[in-house]
Amino acid sequence: MAWKISCLMRTCRFLLLVILFLPCEVTSSVLTVNDKTENYILDTWLGSQESLKCAVKNHTREEELLWYRGEGTVDLKSGNKINSSSVCVSSISEKDHGITFTCKLQRDQSVSISVLLNVFFPPLLSGDDLQTVEEGSDVKLVCNVKSNPQARMMWYKNSNILNLEQNHQVQQTSEYLQLSITKVKKSDNGTYSCIANSSLQMETKDFHLIVKALRKE
Repeated sequence: MAWKISCLMRTCRFLLLVILFLPCEVTSSVLTVNDKTENYILDTWLGSQESLKCAVKNHTREEELLWYRGEGTVDLKSGNKINSSSVCVSSISEKDHGITFTCKLQRDQSVSISVLLNVFFPPLLSGDDLQTVEEGSDVKLVCNVKSNPQARMMWYKNSNILNLEQNHQVQQTSEYLQLSITKVKKSDNGTYSCIANSSLQMETKDFHLIVKALRKE
């Protein structure tokens, strides 16, 4: 009985040693996008097309790849997943500016590489271009802007640089230029032009303010 127990213990120790020294799978694979090995910013232009090719380097087996656009996954065809995978970004718009494309190793998603799109485009202006108000009321003219690079902005009135009066206040951010007019007067009537000037182009949008006489009760 003692001999059987001793033999069993030696067998268990042997199996334990075998398990301990089994080779562990370590991810040594490296991902590249367009032959770059680190995250990078891709400068591109409105209306252009960009191809992003992700490839696995130093792999010892077939590796499946995943692509993400922001937080969402990109649908890939079956022949566009193993060891290398490409995505095409076509008809690039201002909505693609700041979007990150990330390629990941399917079995170890901590192995990844990202590309940030930096889309250059001229100023795009929008806003409520016609307002009718009564004398004595308050009004805001808001000129929304999207631009990369950022545009310098200013207000004109009736084709001349706007002279700010006491009842005028201008507020500007990277996303809009706002003119607030309190206690509107008849003299505030006219066409206000929002001018956005970037290194790419100058754009103008007109805002028409119609001031009506105060209705008498």
